[in-house]
Amino acid sequence: MQKKTHAAIAGVHGYVPDHKLTNADFEKMLDTTDEWIVTRTGIKERRILKGENQGSSVMGIEAVKGLLEKTNTDPRDIDLLICATITPDLPTPATGNIIAHAVGAVNAFSYDLQAACSGFLYAMVTGSQFIETGKYKKVVVVGVDKMSSLVNYEDRTTCVLFGDGAGAVLLAPNEAGFGIMDSVLKGDGAGEEHLHLKAGGSRRPASHATIDAKEHYLYQNGQAVYKIAVSKMAESIQEIMQRNQLSSEDITFVVPHQANQRILSAVAQRAGLPMEKVMMNIEKFGNTTAATIPLCLWQYAPQLKPGDKLIFTTFGSGYTWGAAYVVWGG
Repeated sequence: MQKKTHAAIAGVHGYVPDHKLTNADFEKMLDTTDEWIVTRTGIKERRILKGENQGSSVMGIEAVKGLLEKTNTDPRDIDLLICATITPDLPTPATGNIIAHAVGAVNAFSYDLQAACSGFLYAMVTGSQFIETGKYKKVVVVGVDKMSSLVNYEDRTTCVLFGDGAGAVLLAPNEAGFGIMDSVLKGDGAGEEHLHLKAGGSRRPASHATIDAKEHYLYQNGQAVYKIAVSKMAESIQEIMQRNQLSSEDITFVVPHQANQRILSAVAQRAGLPMEKVMMNIEKFGNTTAATIPLCLWQYAPQLKPGDKLIFTTFGSGYTWGAAYVVWGG
């Protein structure tokens, strides 16, 4: 019987800018305190991309360059590059095109995928299909966001949450039982009212009126998002575990989107998983949207060994959410 081909994660790399924006900095800018921020979010600092003409591609390029070097991959061998982002350099061309060109992936086709905080998971599962069908051998998935470009630094309820960063993985075929084994992806457009950008798209193009009204900043109804994020992430984890007959003892780590420490704690409790099995780096990087999951993998990779069972899970604007079961290695 022919063995099933899975898309294995053959390498991971991350990049964050040098500049740190700490809670002490926010104490000078806003009516807030380090204790207030840490208690409600778990965040102590976040990285910010500074400088003129510095878009998301700057971080994405560094993450992919490091990935190719680490995996000893010739960029000309890359078949496809998918960039998950809600902060593209430009409306067009795609940031994925810019990254592919900069790293020398001249034989790859590339594009952007927009699913907010779920972007990396959506892109990874999408890329895995090209591997599983035998169409391609090497697929790069990069999650990158410059959230500082969308944040209103006068709004203390949202600005303390977000940071900038990028993470990338290389997907390759594997027939030895490693890779992306299963996934569940969901969406519900009813979430628009609770998490959105009012202007900047075709519905409300940029104008003096939209700028004056500060409609180009991210809006979030925190309480509404908290409740449904906890519910949907936990349900996704449980569905993946049930479908694959996994117990909490089988799981090495849950790799969740780093939205908020309180959300992560509530998700783990509801899914019946101890916090020591939850990857977390929100304290250092904050919410980097599409970059959070690959940045977690990048930091925790030295602790992982072949055969470790991971569950990725996420929730974002849209609403978008889902989970994936990954066997590490290969």
